[in-house]
Amino acid sequence: METAPTETEAATTTADTAAEVRQGVTRLARRLRAVRSLGTLSNNKLGVLGTLYRNGPSSPGELAETERQQPQSLTRVFAELETDGLVSRTRDSRDGRQSILSLTPAGKNALRHEMAERDAWLASAMTELTETERQVLVLAGRLMDRMADSD
Repeated sequence: METAPTETEAATTTADTAAEVRQGVTRLARRLRAVRSLGTLSNNKLGVLGTLYRNGPSSPGELAETERQQPQSLTRVFAELETDGLVSRTRDSRDGRQSILSLTPAGKNALRHEMAERDAWLASAMTELTETERQVLVLAGRLMDRMADSD
């Protein structure tokens, strides 16, 4: 009869699993960055555009919190995105001291273009997987997205 693992064994198994997931995520992220064309947007800029796409107009503080960065470290990113016409900045109607950043149509197009390159490579790589493996990846992607949003 098989016994349940001890707390120490369970912690070791969880730590080993976490290390394996981290390694896979890190290698895949590195590979996806490698397929980007020259002159593409920085990861910080993509993060801001992606957050605005998912969450809608946001204050710089809200964006920094979502991106898990200090607002000061994104000041230049916000300014460059605005200069490039990828985001627009308006005054917050509730608090005139605050500004609200919004994704422009050009920003949405830039984000779509950037993601299309990586999606194409990923779709090609996934053709080598079975249908079950692809379904597992979809589930894993959803779980990782949920974990990324947790504290």
